[in-house]
This record gives sequence, C-alpha cells and structure tokens, in this order.
Amino acid sequence: MTVHDELAQALRELESAMRAADMWRMEAPEPAAYNSVEPFCIDTMSLPQWLRFVFIARLETLVEQQGAMPSKSDVAPAVEAYLTQEGARTSDRILVGKAIERVDSLVTEN
Repeated sequence: MTVHDELAQALRELESAMRAADMWRMEAPEPAAYNSVEPFCIDTMSLPQWLRFVFIARLETLVEQQGAMPSKSDVAPAVEAYLTQEGARTSDRILVGKAIERVDSLVTEN
C-alpha cells in the first residue's frame, strides 16, 4: 500500500470520526473565508469547517494527484484544544484525536 493509499484511508477515517462526533454537517464557508492569512483560517471559519473544507479537501486533492507530501502536519494539538474548549465528549476527543494524529503522522513521516 502506498503512502497515498494510506492517507486516503486515514482521511476516510477522519471523516467518519468527525461524522460520529457531529462535526461534519455544516454549511460551506463563504468564498471570502478562504482568503484568511491566519493559521487554520481561525478568523473566518470554525475549526471543523477548516478541517472539512480546507485541510481534508487539500489532502484529498494531493492523494488524487499522487502529489508530494507537505513537509509537516501538526494539526492534532489544535484539534485537541478545540475539542477541549468546546466541551466535547471524551469519546469524541479520543476518536477524532486519533484520526487526526494518524493523518499528521502519515504526512510528516513521508
């Protein structure tokens, strides 16, 4: 299995975890929201919006095009902080946290 195959599988697992944690169903951000220069588009999107419409979407494109991996991915700490701040259930924090850590790991190690 190639790293792209593994990443595709990890992205599906992240989507599944986000769905289970009720973090998937939302409206797409306005087009102007993508123009943010802040990390995670924090000034224009919620973190779940950024994960779904920016992070996952970009990595899915990378997988489809068999592109080069980014040099680093360190999204898990931001997701953990967000989930803690939002008072997410422990089970959701663990499920989503493990899924995003897997994505981070695959991107960083390759």
